[in-house]
Amino acid sequence: MIRRLIGEDIELVWKPEAATPLIKIDPTQLNQILMNLAVNARDAMTGTGTLIIGTEGVYLDKDYCRQHPWCVPGTYFCLRVSDTGCGISQDIRDHIFEPFFTTKNIHEGTGIGLSTVYGIVKQNLGVISVYSEPGEGTTFKIYLPACAEAVSLTATDHQSHRLVAGSETLLFVEDEKNLLKLGAAMLEEAGYQVLAAASPAQALELVEKQKPPIALLITDMIMPGMSGKDLSLRLQEIYPQLKVLFVSGYAADLINHKGLIENNAELLSKPFTSFQLTSRVRNLLDS
Repeated sequence: MIRRLIGEDIELVWKPEAATPLIKIDPTQLNQILMNLAVNARDAMTGTGTLIIGTEGVYLDKDYCRQHPWCVPGTYFCLRVSDTGCGISQDIRDHIFEPFFTTKNIHEGTGIGLSTVYGIVKQNLGVISVYSEPGEGTTFKIYLPACAEAVSLTATDHQSHRLVAGSETLLFVEDEKNLLKLGAAMLEEAGYQVLAAASPAQALELVEKQKPPIALLITDMIMPGMSGKDLSLRLQEIYPQLKVLFVSGYAADLINHKGLIENNAELLSKPFTSFQLTSRVRNLLDS
């Protein structure tokens, strides 16, 4: 059905994970979610492009739920829908789930597709996130709570994962201010000295003025003005041994498809738990 909907010029890549938790949802509603996101992706791609649909099981912890007050910690089924289209600017991203909001011309769109998706997700006690930058494509991530009897990633498993401590100085660059604040707090709680920058320009200014002894760069991969990859190359001119951990909300499949970073680069997907962040940081520093 999706192949017919998006047309022959757009490649459909289907990447389901084998072990995903079961969920309770009206199958018609899940079809609506997929159809509306597929149409949205198709319209974002002019000519050829790629639509990538994937699934996975994830555990959303208290730190993630702190950013989304309607979210309860636990195991979720994650549906990822990514496209290689034109992307969405921040000012438009803030309104895309509003009923009848559309950037299309009259008679080309109703503006209810994404609001319908949002309504279905909320009705099923789920969470939806969108990651996008102009010219870099878009990834929607939908989290639907697992059935109580089908939970495989238990809360106790994750509560046993304590913060992995350290004392090094880290440079954390993230243009999403709430995530910058949250990530810095996670790292500081683990004992690290954190230099937080809300943009690549701010990060470069901080480094050029202070020349702090940075052991690791943690950076969002796609930001306005300069990519995380370009920022890392600039900083490695000053710190030749600097290690880098890229962070992104884009699906890894889309990142690999667009060749945004090297294949051997370290990548941490959003959302991440305190344990996931601090353990990746510690492993990189010790490697």
